[in-house]
Amino acid sequence: MKKADIQEMFSRLRELNPHPTTELEYDTPFQLLIAVILSAQATDVGVNKATRRLFPVAGTPQAILDLGEDGLKGYINTIGLYNAKAANVIATCRQLLEKHGGEVPRERAALEALPGVGRKTANVVLNTAFGEPTMAVDTHIFRVANRTGLAPGKTVRAVEDKLVKVIPDPFLKDAHHWLILHGRYVCVARKPKCPDCAIIDLCRYKPKTPAA
Repeated sequence: MKKADIQEMFSRLRELNPHPTTELEYDTPFQLLIAVILSAQATDVGVNKATRRLFPVAGTPQAILDLGEDGLKGYINTIGLYNAKAANVIATCRQLLEKHGGEVPRERAALEALPGVGRKTANVVLNTAFGEPTMAVDTHIFRVANRTGLAPGKTVRAVEDKLVKVIPDPFLKDAHHWLILHGRYVCVARKPKCPDCAIIDLCRYKPKTPAA
């Protein structure tokens, strides 16, 4: 995609949604971190249903640690892979208390050292909680980046690196949210909603879905 088209693409996405944010519900960086850990291979809707029950009871590292692994499972057992996630969340809470005074670190290396936290989760926390211009590439963003021609790549990391390089600086902080929402609601996997797409004329995807 040409530089001018990329500028126009994000100008339109910003006009449609000037203040995009995650659909995960949270009040603190810690709660966001836990929600993102729980969201692996799960929907934001499913995670929110669980955290609406969990966070009012245990919304801090110490409170979740006090629940214990079995107690935590009672709140998150509607989420896929909840056994492994419960173990990771408990271990993360313990590490936050022991090494970071109960606070979520703002450094990538420290975040990625937490159990259950990989590069994508760290990018979400850095971007959404702390306003860093990072790019967390999930399946939606990977699809949109490749399908539109914005940042084609064969691996998640290749797409991430290319997105950070080609997206103009004024858009970079919010680009993650614009792209994930576009992939979730418009540029969907099986049958993209091309007739409803605000960037259809900029997109390089050739087999566009015709109007009904």
